Amino acid sequence: MTAPVLHVRGVLLPSSEPVDLWLADGVVHTEPVPGAETVHTGGWIVPGLVDAHCHLGLGAGGAVDEETTLDQATTDRDAGTLLVRDAGSPSDTRWIQGRDDLPRLIRAGRHIARPRRYIRNFAVEVEPDDLVDTVAEQARAGDGWVKLVGDWIDREVGDLAPLWPADIAAEAIARAHELGAKVTAHCFGERSVAELVRAGIDGIEHGTGLDRDTIDLMAQRQVALVPTMINLATFPEIAASGQEKFPTYAAHMRDLHARHHDTLRAAVDAGVPVYAGTDAGGTIKHGRIADEIVALADLAGAEFALGAASWRARDWLGVPGIAPGESADLICYDANPLTDPAVTAHPARVILRGTVIA
Repeated sequence: MTAPVLHVRGVLLPSSEPVDLWLADGVVHTEPVPGAETVHTGGWIVPGLVDAHCHLGLGAGGAVDEETTLDQATTDRDAGTLLVRDAGSPSDTRWIQGRDDLPRLIRAGRHIARPRRYIRNFAVEVEPDDLVDTVAEQARAGDGWVKLVGDWIDREVGDLAPLWPADIAAEAIARAHELGAKVTAHCFGERSVAELVRAGIDGIEHGTGLDRDTIDLMAQRQVALVPTMINLATFPEIAASGQEKFPTYAAHMRDLHARHHDTLRAAVDAGVPVYAGTDAGGTIKHGRIADEIVALADLAGAEFALGAASWRARDWLGVPGIAPGESADLICYDANPLTDPAVTAHPARVILRGTVIA
């Protein structure tokens, strides 16, 4: 069956000009295509949203089955997320890439952590001597990204601490680069993010421990930051759960939370490239990209936040937005999300590969 030819009209953000787009054979056309059905007019159009830190195939206990993974992916898709950068999953999710009705997926393979230094059943667990080889394995297994766990609670010291010696991390990052992959890392605390940025890493997840010198170096090298604002909102709960056994850790997490807005604002002001990611999977629900956009808008404004979840994120990941001949992946809104970012929670049309999904 031939897919219908669609027509949409609206203001194509981030510009302020209305456009007419025709969607045929799964791609965008800017010239009229005969027989088109108008499915949206008079609103605003945004390139399909991007969740740049998402865990498809991951649940609170580790890997989940395909039915659960499918539910995760469709929940994200229906909320407007049409491109996912996976940030580590114990499941083999390559089958998603064969489904035209599911978001585009850029995979990172599994997290890499040390034994007893991360959440059980999430990561490939190795000691530092095996890090370089394991990074090479995950670089080959993914789609151009490798995910390290940069820090986690060290029960012997009762606080956050780096997992990897800085020299070994630098060697592992260099090996990934030799294989054409980029490396990103989970970092809550101060020391891990400073060491890994200096070691040549390409991305930082969360980044609550950033200091001025590390921010400046990230801006200079254009190291990406995905802060996962809705994850950071859980820090007080995390601190409370560790208070009895690890009071120093709990106090540290509360301190990181108390100053995270100022820390991240300083990164934005310095020119660090910042992108939207929900950290969905594990304990955070899927389909919350609008919540992340609203939180980023509170940090740096609506246009910054929407760009971090759409056109700028697509440019960063090398996936085209709305242009002639490119895949027709777009969201239509009845109201302007630059006036009210909460509008992103209410798409009028979600169109993936030229087909109206929701």
